[in-house]
Amino acid sequence: MENAVALIKDKCKGCTTCIKQCPTEAIRVRRGMARILKERCIDCGLCIRVCPHHAKKAVYDSFERLKDFKYTVALPAPALYGQFHNLEDVNVILTGLLKLGFDRVYEVSKGAEMISELTRMELSDAPDGTLVVSSACPAAVRLICTRFPKLIGNLARHVAPMEIAAVHAREEAMAETGLRHEEIGVFFITPCPAKVTGIHAPEHLHQPVIDGALSMAEVYKKLLGVMDRENPLPLSQSGIVGVGWASTGGESAALLQDRYLAVDGIENIIAVLEDIEDGKIPRLKFLELNACNQGCVGGCLTVENPYVAKGRIRRLRKFMPVSRNQLNPEALKMEKFLSDKHFESAPVWQLAADRTLAMELYQKISTLTALLPGLDCSSCGTPSCRALAEDVALGFASEEDCIFRVRERMQYMTGTGDADEYLPPPFRKGQDE
Repeated sequence: MENAVALIKDKCKGCTTCIKQCPTEAIRVRRGMARILKERCIDCGLCIRVCPHHAKKAVYDSFERLKDFKYTVALPAPALYGQFHNLEDVNVILTGLLKLGFDRVYEVSKGAEMISELTRMELSDAPDGTLVVSSACPAAVRLICTRFPKLIGNLARHVAPMEIAAVHAREEAMAETGLRHEEIGVFFITPCPAKVTGIHAPEHLHQPVIDGALSMAEVYKKLLGVMDRENPLPLSQSGIVGVGWASTGGESAALLQDRYLAVDGIENIIAVLEDIEDGKIPRLKFLELNACNQGCVGGCLTVENPYVAKGRIRRLRKFMPVSRNQLNPEALKMEKFLSDKHFESAPVWQLAADRTLAMELYQKISTLTALLPGLDCSSCGTPSCRALAEDVALGFASEEDCIFRVRERMQYMTGTGDADEYLPPPFRKGQDE
């Protein structure tokens, strides 16, 4: 599976905005165009938001894929409810999805309530001092697997809400229609590209349980023309707990205990994970991580301001029951709730498989980094001087890519000792006349 974040080549201007913002240094600019290093990309979508030329896009499935199945099920993420103005009943949206051509609707918030109940059981049985890290956000999980492998063992071992919702939705559809598994298409309405990758290449499962991912923004536009606010069908089967997962803090609040931390924004996640590794945040029992600002309502495939959407979700929850889905202790033994594969470290920063060679490369990188100016200006097409040194050591770049090294070379060649005119104004050392 390719990354769910892709470059639109004819729009890329070769600016360095994206490489400065990428949290995993997964972008380089070479020959006037950005290049995404797929092994480092965690599909957080931050580059999509910050690109001034709209040269990054999220990859997802089209509505045409619904024609590949005899029966289709929509899995709306609860963040969808926050996109609509003056919405008082989520059944309006659920009924609208049926009008768009889906045969059945199954709320992901219903699956979220099941996972919340399961997590409460797990936390109550966990030894004191055990930290459980939410594995619901695929971008956060990939970040941990690449940058914080020591915390992999803390990741929750159950599937994500969208996955358990898909399993139940397909089982119900098969029982109701008599159709085979492959004749039923289950489609998740996603707020972000990370979940697209999480669907086609699941972190928790060896085999996908969802057939496709539809853009929440596209579904929103289609729903505007078919929603009937007067006569919706009574389809909703979730409450405050499940719908609350749409924004930061909702997953944690559902655990009914106060030793938790809810973090959103990829840079904030990195800072908190570093503090946890350093032992600076003691007595924490649960850690909720959302790569997008304000949680899923801030995904780059949504249409509404995340703060506005979060407020709408808060108002909607006033008219809902606390929860409509409960599990019994035997659910802990149910295989469909549990991951069937282990999270593994992704050594994307490994310099070489051979330790001796890796140490030689490391020494070369350290030496070259010390020779570079340390301004991290990104004029070379890499996010930092250290990243340029690494690319040079690995044979992907040249020392001459650094504009300051070019200046030194020109000074040597001309013998003038002054080549500031070849530098952009912010980097000139001489005084302007």
